Amino acid sequence: MSWRKVCRIDEIPRLGARVVRGETCGIAVFRTSDDRVFALADHCPHRGGPLSQGIVHGGRVTCPLHDWTVELETGAAVAPDEGGTSCYAVRIEGDAVLVDVP
Repeated sequence: MSWRKVCRIDEIPRLGARVVRGETCGIAVFRTSDDRVFALADHCPHRGGPLSQGIVHGGRVTCPLHDWTVELETGAAVAPDEGGTSCYAVRIEGDAVLVDVP
């Protein structure tokens, strides 16, 4: 694993995201209302829309382009939609957010 400190937890707005750069794509790091943190590739499985600009609700994010909803924990599209986006491991150390960046 290649853990990289990407930010402090307070730098991610609740129900929002922050984008960090991976080797091959942007990674959206999301924070839920109860301070859980998840990381997904910043592209919707439908047409590549920027998930980081979507609406976070519960453990999901809704793409701002075509309303596809994606599970934050797995990157899977919510039925009836199909497909998914890459999901990255996250851990919190103190107030630091670390992502396993490829």
